[in-house]
Amino acid sequence: MSAGLLDEFYSEILENLDVGIHVVDSNGKTVFYNSAMGRLERLEPENVVGKNLFEIFPSLNGETSTLYQVLKTGKAIVDRIQTYFNYRGQRITTINTTLPLKKDGKILGAVEIAKDITALREMSEKMIFLQDSTKGKVSRENLSPFTRFTFEDIIGESPAIKKAIYMAKKAAATSSAVLIFGETGTGKELFAQSIHNASPRKGKPFIAQNCAALPETLLEGILFGTVKGGFTGAVDRPGLFEQADGGTLLLDEINSMGINLQAKLLRVLQERAVRRVGGASLIPVDVRVVATTNEDPLESIKKGAIRKDLFYRLGVVYIKIPPLRERREDIPVLTRYFIEKFNGRFGKKVKGVSEKVRRIFREYDWPGNVRELENAIEGAMNMIGDEKYIDVEHLPLYITENFCKVDAEFKNEPSSKSELPLEEAIESIEREIILKALKECEGNITKAAERLKIKRQTLQYKIKKYRLT
Repeated sequence: MSAGLLDEFYSEILENLDVGIHVVDSNGKTVFYNSAMGRLERLEPENVVGKNLFEIFPSLNGETSTLYQVLKTGKAIVDRIQTYFNYRGQRITTINTTLPLKKDGKILGAVEIAKDITALREMSEKMIFLQDSTKGKVSRENLSPFTRFTFEDIIGESPAIKKAIYMAKKAAATSSAVLIFGETGTGKELFAQSIHNASPRKGKPFIAQNCAALPETLLEGILFGTVKGGFTGAVDRPGLFEQADGGTLLLDEINSMGINLQAKLLRVLQERAVRRVGGASLIPVDVRVVATTNEDPLESIKKGAIRKDLFYRLGVVYIKIPPLRERREDIPVLTRYFIEKFNGRFGKKVKGVSEKVRRIFREYDWPGNVRELENAIEGAMNMIGDEKYIDVEHLPLYITENFCKVDAEFKNEPSSKSELPLEEAIESIEREIILKALKECEGNITKAAERLKIKRQTLQYKIKKYRLT
């Protein structure tokens, strides 16, 4: 293959990448500019090639242009946030990696690889503006800004959820870091807000930041703040640690935070002070950090998603919120709570759920946990008419179509919309539980009794009572 043909292939590859590529020679004249960079900077490549970079971007100079700096120093610049204006006056924010092109130690040019984060930058600025504008406002009497939950809002009577609540209440009395592990939809922020509102920091700021929502370089500035001149377009702005001073900072999905940023977070926790991006001085902060993760932190450590030293620092108090499938006894009380909630919102008078729905709720795995149960009931309340009980046809299709644990006989039962007397309803549920245990134990009464945690004689009595032989 000839050198010319190779050059064509390389140009074709660079042209079709979804990141911007800008190559200049040693004088700063553009020799290659792909379509992705053109879309990013709202320029036509044919109008850029052959022109000096300062002619294309008059807002840049020798101090602010990463391409110029690399040409001058011969040193690479990695993941630099750059904000500038093109010749049309449009503001652009990118994350750039700029590399020198050398041969035999001589700098022949430089290449810049850019990813557009203009929308993310605007979003973060709006977010910080909203935080600033609402700072000091209380959303509910006697509660901290930005919070609405207390321990009274946590619904459940199961031993598993009671244990989590007990630990959280104990933790509320101190200012130690807390790490909360729970699957999606289990109520991690509910616990975090409750801890804050039961703590001595109640009435001080509570600020939440999702660590998965922003790139690492942008998140760093949001957390720690920035100083004017720290990077192109930077202004003096306090980060969330400073804004949460005296209160609580919730770092949601800490397992999604970049490892490099985790190291900087660890230093902040150790020193109880932040250094703004581009700054030199340390700013003392008094902030309680509550972090959450939707993955087992020990598994995240094995995968390299969480630093072990950060886990030890954050996990001073470690709380695990059980998934709904591990606290099935709470499903009836949660169901009643959500029905009452949506009765008030929709002006309905629904009394409960049918026996068939009750059984489906009991057997379903609830991968989305309490949030999924709430959404399922809200969906059913939208579908129900004047009926007093939610039935199978009112449930979302993804639950009824994917529900595989209800046997065929049960699926084909005629739907009963009438309310069963309490004693009869309890007996019906007990009968189904015994049937399931016998089926799973292949008819072995001794094993079934052990699974049900009752005496063998008691099980034999109930088998006769319900005519299950």
